This record gives sequence, structure tokens and C-alpha cells, in this order.
Amino acid sequence: MKLIAVSVWNPSGSQFMANKIIRNGIVQDNEWILVTKDRADKLPDGKVILPLSTWREHYPLLSLRETKAGLWLNSDEHPADFPGALNTLPVIAVYFPAFTDGRGFSLGNLLRDCFKYRGELRACGHFIRDQLFYLKRCGFNVFQFEDPTNLEEALKSLQDFSESYQVSADQEIPLFRRRQLF
Repeated sequence: MKLIAVSVWNPSGSQFMANKIIRNGIVQDNEWILVTKDRADKLPDGKVILPLSTWREHYPLLSLRETKAGLWLNSDEHPADFPGALNTLPVIAVYFPAFTDGRGFSLGNLLRDCFKYRGELRACGHFIRDQLFYLKRCGFNVFQFEDPTNLEEALKSLQDFSESYQVSADQEIPLFRRRQLF
């Protein structure tokens, strides 16, 4: 199955990148390239995000690469299948094949809570603006839309709610405890 996301090293060999992403609540330039499985044999220079299957197949060489590479997880893959230490990766991208596929939310939460991953956690693919607040709650701090989206307008979705009751990746203290602190 071939997945195409916004920043992809595509089969024709040309580079296609999303110019902008949302990182930590700010619209910024995107410097990472998502590399599809069928293009992993000819990696571009610079910062690349590689599929889990490529990491498993070429881990010894990739771990020695001068420019660090990131990990691309599909929603049906598990972080425990990565051959190295996840916390050595500068970025992990979770691909959402459809905005109705909620497994990416679970992966984000799993990476932050169980695997204690503290690097850049990127949501990419088919999610929608209305999901940004919830993706942030699951631990995502970078958002790379596949579909054209006004990122300045999308930023507003990160502030859809002023408070959250539950503990999450972005709030370690529940609301009732926070209220006791005042």
C-alpha cells in the first residue's frame, strides 16, 4: 500500500513539500521530507522521515546517517516495532489515512505516555482542522495537513476550549486538582 502525504519524495524523483506547517502553535516552514517506501532506496539529502519498514530493513545504515532521520508510522503500525530507541529520533510522524481513522490519536497518546517520547510528534495526512485541539491533547505538537488548509485560521482550533477536565499529554493535572492549587 503506497501512501502519499504532503511532503513526499515521490516516485518520479522530484521533491514535493508542504511549504508550511503548524509547530507548537506557530505557522512555520517545513524542513522535513516524507519519503515513501518505494523511494527509500534513493534518499534525498537533508531531513527525511522514513517508513517503519525502511527503518527495520536498513537500521544499521540509517542509525549512522549524518543527518538524523525521523520515523513515519501508519495508523496500523506499533512503535514497539521500531528497531532502535525511539527517544533518539528527532521526529515521529503519524499518518492519518482518513479523518475518521482514530488510531492515530491512540498512537500519539501511546508514544507520549507509554514510550515517554519527548521529540517532535507530527500529525500528517487526512485530519481536519476540528481535530487539532484533540490531537494536541494526545501529544501532537506539529500538524502537517495533506489537504489545502488556511493554517492561520486553523491555529484558532488549538484554542477551541479554555479548559479540559481530564489528564492528557498536554495537561498532567486534572481540573479539580488545578482548582485546589488556587
